[in-house]
Amino acid sequence: MYYQVVSFNHKKCDLPTRERLAFASDEERKVMLDRLASFDFVHEVFIISTCNRIEVVAATRDNFATYHAILGLFAQKSKISFYELESLAVRHDDEEAIRHLFAVASSLDSLVIGESQITGQVKDGYKFSYLNYTADKKLNRIVSYAVKCAAEVRNATQISQNPISIASVAVAQAIDIMGDSLAGMTAVVVGAGEMGVLAAKHLLRAGCDVVMLGRDTKKIEKIAGELGENVRVDDFANLSKYINRYRLLFSATSSPEPIITKEMVESRPDLRRLWFDMAIPRDIGDMDTENLQLFRIDDLQSISANNHALRQEQALEANEIVDRYRDEFYKWLRALSVEPVIKGMRLKVTEAVEEELARAVRKGFVPEEYKDNIEKMAIQMFNRFLHEPTVKMRKSSREKEGVVAIDTLKHIFDVNTENIDLVQYKEDHHKGYQQ
Repeated sequence: MYYQVVSFNHKKCDLPTRERLAFASDEERKVMLDRLASFDFVHEVFIISTCNRIEVVAATRDNFATYHAILGLFAQKSKISFYELESLAVRHDDEEAIRHLFAVASSLDSLVIGESQITGQVKDGYKFSYLNYTADKKLNRIVSYAVKCAAEVRNATQISQNPISIASVAVAQAIDIMGDSLAGMTAVVVGAGEMGVLAAKHLLRAGCDVVMLGRDTKKIEKIAGELGENVRVDDFANLSKYINRYRLLFSATSSPEPIITKEMVESRPDLRRLWFDMAIPRDIGDMDTENLQLFRIDDLQSISANNHALRQEQALEANEIVDRYRDEFYKWLRALSVEPVIKGMRLKVTEAVEEELARAVRKGFVPEEYKDNIEKMAIQMFNRFLHEPTVKMRKSSREKEGVVAIDTLKHIFDVNTENIDLVQYKEDHHKGYQQ
C-alpha cells in the first residue's frame, strides 16, 4: 500500500483557478470521492477543501495511476485541461505525502502561518469521507498522527499564539487603512460560517458595530445573541441597502455565484467603500466602481508576509516536530505491518501441522498416543526454520522499503491483516483519531 497527496493550493493556483476546482456543494464533493474510490487502485480517499487549497489524500495500490485519475477527474470537473492542471498540481508520494499532510494540519503550509482553522478542516475532510464510505482505517492512521502533530506544534511553539485567520488579517488591514481604531463605525458581515463569525468577533474587539446578514435568519440571530448587543441582524434580501450605506463590508458565504454585483452598487462619491471578499468562489463580482477598495483572498497573501517573517523561528521548530512525527508514523506503520504477518505465518504453520498430523493419525501412520509429542516437535522445527526469516522481517520493517517488502510477504503467504484488531500492535502513545 502507498500514500499520496495531490495538492492544488494558493502557492501555484490563482484565485480564479481555485474557484473552478472548488466544490459548490457537499453532494458535488461526494460525487468526486465516489468516482475516485471506484478505481480498484484507490483503497481510500478524502479531500480537504478550503478557500486556499484542495488536497486529495489517498491510500493507493498504484500512485502513478491514482495521480493521473485525480488530474483527469478534476480536469473534467473544472474544464481546465489535463496538462494545465498537471503544471499546477503538486504531487507528494509516501513519506513526502505524510510529511506534507502533517505540515498542512499544523498550519505550516497555510497562507497565514499559524492560522487556527486548518486542523479542524483536515478532520472534517476525513470525517465527511468516513461517513460516505470512501475513507476508513488506512487513512485514519494518518489523520490521527496529523492531529497529534498539530497539537504538539501548537503547544511547543508560539506559532499559534494569538490565533490568526484570514478574517483577522482582513480586519487588521481595515484598521491599517482606516486608522488606529474602528470605534464608532459600522461594518456589514455577510455569512454565518466560521469565517464570518471570526470577522465579526475581530470587528467587535476593534470597537466596531456589526450588522450580520444571511439567508438563515434564525441562525444569524442565535450568533448575534452570543456575540452581544453591538450586533444587529437583518434579512439577506436587504443586502443592497447596507452595501450602499456603510463603508466596511466583510463577506464569506458558500454561494456558488457572486452575491454582490456591480448593478447592486449605487454611485455615491461621498462613500469610500472598503470591502473584503473572503469567499471561494468569490462573493463579490468584478467591480470598476469609483471609491471602492476591494481585497480578495489572494490579496491577503502579501499582507500576511509580515506575519510569516515574524514566525519563521517558530516555524523552524515546528518543522522539526513535523519531521519527527513523520518518522514516528512510519516506525509505527512498519511495526504494525510486520507483527501481524509474523503471527499469521506462524498460525498457518500450526494449522498445517495439526491438519497433516490428524490425517496421519486417521490413516494409522502415527499412533494416537504420540500425537501431542509429534505436534510439539513439528511446531518447534518450523519455528526454528522461521526464526531467521522472522529476524530479517523485523529488521526490514525498520527500513524505508520495509512496507513494500512486507506487503509482498503477505501476498506470498496469503496472510490477511485487514480485519485484525490493530490495537494490540499500536504503540502506547498512539490513541487513534476518533470521528
